[in-house]
Amino acid sequence: MKRFFIEPMKRLRSLLQLAFLCLIFTTCSKSEVASGDPDSGTPPVLPQNLYYPPLQAGGQWETTSMESLGWNAELATSLNTYLETEGTQAFIILKDGKIVMESYFGDFSESSLWYWASAGKTLTAFTVGIARAEGKLSLNDQTADYLGAGWTSTPHEKEQKIRIVDQLRMTTGLDENIFECTLPNCLQFKADSGSRWAYHNGPYTLLQNVVAAAVSEDFSLYFNRMLRNRIGMDGFWLAQGEGNNIYYSSARAMARFGLLVLSKGVWDSEVILKDAAYTADMVRTSQSLNKAYGYLWWLNGKDRYMAPGSQVVFSGPLIPSAPSDLIAGLGKNDQKLYVVPSQNLVVIRLGNDAGDALLGPSSFDNALWQRLSEMMGL
Repeated sequence: MKRFFIEPMKRLRSLLQLAFLCLIFTTCSKSEVASGDPDSGTPPVLPQNLYYPPLQAGGQWETTSMESLGWNAELATSLNTYLETEGTQAFIILKDGKIVMESYFGDFSESSLWYWASAGKTLTAFTVGIARAEGKLSLNDQTADYLGAGWTSTPHEKEQKIRIVDQLRMTTGLDENIFECTLPNCLQFKADSGSRWAYHNGPYTLLQNVVAAAVSEDFSLYFNRMLRNRIGMDGFWLAQGEGNNIYYSSARAMARFGLLVLSKGVWDSEVILKDAAYTADMVRTSQSLNKAYGYLWWLNGKDRYMAPGSQVVFSGPLIPSAPSDLIAGLGKNDQKLYVVPSQNLVVIRLGNDAGDALLGPSSFDNALWQRLSEMMGL
């Protein structure tokens, strides 16, 4: 099923509402910021004229046409052909919150569920921010404060140096060669925390245990109550393998979350993440080792980057053909959540491996954005 929308519709946000939201963000606490950027405490500028789909099931999501945006609609057909050839199941483009393109392939439909893989790390990062905004935890807290001493097999003095922010940055110093296991005997010392960047699922997954301990509530229940239900998402967390926790949802649920991030943690008039500093830091360079990594978010437009499974530092931006301010949740087998603030864009792709069989960034990113940039005139 392929949809290209031709009905241009506009919705203006009131100046009073905008002023109210700006006031909220400028008065948020800027304390305990753990960013590598000097302007980390600057309040975010809220996007204007964003549309938010209804929360209730079955509500109509407004659309807009490529023609009204000045895009080359003739390229949509070849884009869909490419997506289908590359194993895509679902693909959505939002502009200003409205659906411009929504395509499903094979037996997949609007109600079908699919796994986010590591793109779901962005959900955990956001939930950590909510817990921090509630005063339940601090990023500089030792992880052992929540998981207990001996949560790793590292020497006690090394374990005590690992903080929540290290789990968000992928700088725990634990050996990533035992990739998904979360048991203490799997979490072995490799380097001092903060001194080495390595993509590692085990310590990441345990962030959910940290949040659960901090809020005294099951992580899934807290996530559903504080994030999922408040923006009309569907989906659920499912434990797999050696402790890995994977999120499954519809494509539109992923698009809703992308819209929330585009809107700096605000859904319509409700502030979901009441921590301006964390909201900004989450999608900024979080350390000097891998400039293309924030708090579990991938960042485009940096002069160098590192990739999962490697200690090589690559020159140039992560996705050369994409806008430089693009941020992304990138998962195994090419699960993609792209947010482009400068263009008020959200693009999502769910499906099978497009060829590289990589955990996060892949050549598909650049190939897809070459086509999108041409179609959008970027």
